[in-house]
Amino acid sequence: MTFLLRLISSTPLSFANVNPAIGWLILLVLLGACYSTGWIIYNLCFHPLASFPGPKSNAATPLPFFRSVLGGSLPMDAQRLHEKYGDVVRIAPNEVTFTNPEAWKEIYAIRPGKPQRPKDQRHVSVGPNHIPSILRTDDQTHARYRRSLSHGFSESSLQRQEVIVKGYVDLLIQRLHGLAKSGSATVDMTCWYNYTTFDIIGDLAFGESFGCLQNSQYHFWVSVIFSHFRTAAWANVLRRVPAGNFLMKWIVPKEVREQKKHQNEMTKEKVRARMENGDNGRPDFLSNVLKQPLEKGMTEDELVSNSYVLIIAGSETTATLLSGVTYYILTVPGVLDKLKAEIRGAFTSEDQITWSAVNQLKYTLAVLNEGLRMYPPVPYGFPRMVEGKGDFICGRWVPGGTAVGVPILAAHRSTANFKSPDAFIPERFMGASEFESDNRNAVQAFSVGPRNCLGRNLAYAEMRLILARMIWNFDMELAPDSKQWIKQPSYVVWEKGSLNVKLTPALHTIGTK
Repeated sequence: MTFLLRLISSTPLSFANVNPAIGWLILLVLLGACYSTGWIIYNLCFHPLASFPGPKSNAATPLPFFRSVLGGSLPMDAQRLHEKYGDVVRIAPNEVTFTNPEAWKEIYAIRPGKPQRPKDQRHVSVGPNHIPSILRTDDQTHARYRRSLSHGFSESSLQRQEVIVKGYVDLLIQRLHGLAKSGSATVDMTCWYNYTTFDIIGDLAFGESFGCLQNSQYHFWVSVIFSHFRTAAWANVLRRVPAGNFLMKWIVPKEVREQKKHQNEMTKEKVRARMENGDNGRPDFLSNVLKQPLEKGMTEDELVSNSYVLIIAGSETTATLLSGVTYYILTVPGVLDKLKAEIRGAFTSEDQITWSAVNQLKYTLAVLNEGLRMYPPVPYGFPRMVEGKGDFICGRWVPGGTAVGVPILAAHRSTANFKSPDAFIPERFMGASEFESDNRNAVQAFSVGPRNCLGRNLAYAEMRLILARMIWNFDMELAPDSKQWIKQPSYVVWEKGSLNVKLTPALHTIGTK
């Protein structure tokens, strides 16, 4: 310190005569510059991850990573870097990503004799209260939450939930036919898919819908979610910098914070109302939870925290996939015709289109699987942390304290994993010999291991049913202004624009509504 002060005072600029406050400021700037330079040199040359492939700029500082997160380009940037550097990339100074399909098991699955890798909490948003949700909590509490909720997602519950889901799909089709009553109509299918999935999940989680389909607009609770995703991107960055939590209140607009507060209160009210109804015989997510003693079930605060997660995970993601699939089937030649042939050829009346019946539609399932590969609803995913001294992942020694993960879009579209990875080709999921070399194990949009998506079966059932009913009822054509719809940023999930589609009632439905 004395040396630096003497150095400052002896410079030709005669800093010794400068105001002491300015002198200290100059000193702090110099110290900061020295520290930053040393930190960059360490990250590039001496850091335990220095030998990992990737751009030097990403290894030196987290600034390129921050730019990707805030710009909504992280999934696409990760895909580009993996194509350039291979199946392992140092994407930030302390973060490494893998596209080798084996990484799914080595990072996310149960490892005999070893604890689960904890989530990197910087990537996971905080819920409506101080209680960690199933996404953020420790392994023991997570296991209790999952056991408590699992009955609501079981096969028996799924069969009983069909009548609830069908009611909302019926309403979707009814409303769309109403819009196309003059012969055809151009509608924003992004909105209508969201209306449907939010109403369904609201009923299954809270015991009542949000009324989106009935009112043809987003409920306040739902509309707040969309602003929340951009806020989550800022939170991801600010959790990595000093005083980041303090800075959040200056960066997030007051209006957004007030809306979020109102949404949180509404969540508590809806959970409280559902609890007062008790086990009313409805096959929803909470009916079994409310039967259980407290030590096995959940407190009211835990129900609030987890209900919030269930709503988002069970609605936005399903609607996103349906929107993406609709875009692809309307832009890739031949796919829509094959879907029509399968669906309209399998049934003679619409009431035959049930959950069990759509399970037999092989091409429809292949279309949905290819949609998940090309357009995963959560395109980057949620990294884990390597604990202790470190561990081997895909043959590479990764030191403790490193965030590791599989960037979903990059793995799904890797040329090492798939032939023609950027082409929408459902036949690759139907055993076509041309795609025998495809590594379909790389497609894990629902993740793997003990923290994989609890609602996978419900999501598939919903998607098959909604897609089949749409194809049965309408001929569809993409509006010219939606030709570039697929080019969109991602803030945790894709930020979808309007997917305008011209709907014309299919000939066999005219006069039946």
